[in-house]
Amino acid sequence: MIEGYLAYLRVERGLAENSLSAYRRDLARYQAFLTANGLVVEQVAPAHVADYVMAIRTGADGGAPLSAASTARSLAAVRGLHKFLEAEQVTASNPALEVHPPSIPDRLPKAMTVPEVELLLAAAGDDGPSGLRDRALLELLYGTGARISEAVGLDVDDLDLDPEFGAVRLLGKGSKERIVPLGSYARAAVEAYLVHARPLLSASGRGTPAVFLNLRGRRLSRQSAWAALQAAVARAELPARTHVSPHTLRHSFATHLLQGGADVRVVQELLGHASVTTTQIYTRVTPDHLREVYTTAHPRAL
Repeated sequence: MIEGYLAYLRVERGLAENSLSAYRRDLARYQAFLTANGLVVEQVAPAHVADYVMAIRTGADGGAPLSAASTARSLAAVRGLHKFLEAEQVTASNPALEVHPPSIPDRLPKAMTVPEVELLLAAAGDDGPSGLRDRALLELLYGTGARISEAVGLDVDDLDLDPEFGAVRLLGKGSKERIVPLGSYARAAVEAYLVHARPLLSASGRGTPAVFLNLRGRRLSRQSAWAALQAAVARAELPARTHVSPHTLRHSFATHLLQGGADVRVVQELLGHASVTTTQIYTRVTPDHLREVYTTAHPRAL
């Protein structure tokens, strides 16, 4: 039943492999919970789903305790499975529909300052094939707001390095495609990598259209891209910052655009958010900018 649901998500809903992998892990844990309690899907009641939510939240089922956000994601997978089974007439109702996820703390995205980003990008290095690659990767992540999976998934044909209208084609969640402008710094770094480094890296492989390659000439993995970022963070010696992830650069991209006066709906399109509500969270991380705009724009502010 789970495999049928995952096939539905892949074919009908167009979910990406990363999302499908997360669903598969969540539903395998749910299956183990039902088996341990002697239940089959036709017997599941809302109370059982609520018990499952409590079990994964606390780790009572023997697995690692999940955060509120991860618990909500797992419940969404369970709810979707039961909705699918109801539609397929395997069950008469959706017992997960009445179960609510735990409240998720309203945490603001962590964004770097512009000087911190400049320190990080300068520390990415521009020596040798891997240095040029890492510099191009980080410049592209910050210059386009791309997710790490979108960046490593790029093919050469997805790049337009026109000096005036450079852009990159990104394939986001749900296989949704968007075109994002490529700034001069990112374009220069990518061009330098493509000319001076990628041919050397590709010589070790069997030929791949991927933009970013590892030392074996194959497509760079998300794990390797993460390692390249962490190496740059260590060299940059960023002040009072212990954790910088690829998503931090995406947050910084959005925050700096809004600080520069960009409309939130433009930022929504650039990030590939389905709803502007998701993008609006970034407006709350710039109180100084909002105060400055209010002071200069309102006739009764001063």
